[in-house]
Amino acid sequence: MTPLKAGIAGLGTVGAGTVRLLAENAALIAARAGRPISVTAVSARDKSRDRGIALAGITWHEDALSLATDPNVDVVVELIGGTSGPAKALVEAAIAAGRPVVTANKALLAVHGAAIAAAAETAGLPLGFEAAVAGGIPVIKVLREGLAANRVSRVAGILNGTCNYILTTMREEGRDFPEVLADAQALGYAEADPAFDIDGVDAAHKLTILAALAFGQNVDFSSVHIEGIRHISALDISFAEELGYRIKLLGIAQQTPAGVSMRVHPAMVPVSKLLAAVEGVFNAVLMEGDFSGPVFCQGRGAGAGPTASAVVADLIDIARGSKIPVWGAAQSALAPSRPVAIAALTGAYYLRLMVTDQPGVLADVTAILREHGISLESMLQHGRKPGEAVPIVLVTHDTVEAAISAAIARIAKLDCVQEPPALIRIEPK
Repeated sequence: MTPLKAGIAGLGTVGAGTVRLLAENAALIAARAGRPISVTAVSARDKSRDRGIALAGITWHEDALSLATDPNVDVVVELIGGTSGPAKALVEAAIAAGRPVVTANKALLAVHGAAIAAAAETAGLPLGFEAAVAGGIPVIKVLREGLAANRVSRVAGILNGTCNYILTTMREEGRDFPEVLADAQALGYAEADPAFDIDGVDAAHKLTILAALAFGQNVDFSSVHIEGIRHISALDISFAEELGYRIKLLGIAQQTPAGVSMRVHPAMVPVSKLLAAVEGVFNAVLMEGDFSGPVFCQGRGAGAGPTASAVVADLIDIARGSKIPVWGAAQSALAPSRPVAIAALTGAYYLRLMVTDQPGVLADVTAILREHGISLESMLQHGRKPGEAVPIVLVTHDTVEAAISAAIARIAKLDCVQEPPALIRIEPK
């Protein structure tokens, strides 16, 4: 049997994990792929670094771009990362040279996926990216293949393990965001510069990919509404628990009559829902098909083993000769993106105000809400401290985002409001 020869660019956690997995499970992989899969060439920044893997007999390329034209490479695995620079150049060069590509690069696909997919389709080449979303969860296969016969109406998920770990720890230990973030960095769950994760960008890249697959549309990262978790406090998490919710950073893509709503933001999830029970560094995705009904997938979203598992799954498909269209259908069959602005969102909201405890405060706040057509489902206030700041929590009935945003802008200007109001969207029960 002729082996499939892979060239791997990037030998970080995932790259080294991929080399190790291909070596340790070689016989099993060969049986399932129909032929052996071997690593014949690699490229990384530091040749002298000990990565705990055997590289004897494997060609080392100082320039990753040369993997694309190495005659001893059948498929290029891009694990460099980034939306431009060597990662983009390598993927484009590999396709131009007639090499299939496997990548874990969600940012590259979210930003340049339309052009890359078109190039792969023109060349008649597969492009594997199972590892780009949710690590070891085979959510790409589920959407692109398992639910291929369904009209998918909604995809919602916990797509960033760093944020989920932070929010879980804040809830379990009653600590605030800055302290828990520092711990996450010390444990290696968060980067030294965590902005990409905690500001929601990483989750938005993944959501862009899921939305393209779910709704048969071109990737459109620029249309995703993005919020992170920096403003979430232990106080909000405690109130959420009291109300029967848990706060999660969700990526949500939903088909509506007006188009597709794509948003990443903290949300209050009812404790009875599956997503509420996903804790720590785990990821999960809930998909809703018209014939399948809800489909829920949960697992580890990052790390050497889970992500390498996804990379090798794509290599096995390529070894078998699978050529599924990148976005599940030919480029010509994809719909243009029709984004729905966040201002048009309808739902319930959690609003926490820190106000001076004095007569008339609640009347002033509710008057503003009433003027914007917003009605209240419930209110929480614990204790009294006359003359001092106390929290008041208001839960609204369904309303339009534009209305609650306008109301909050006015409420924030009241003399009795001591700090910017906290607003969190509530998922339906």
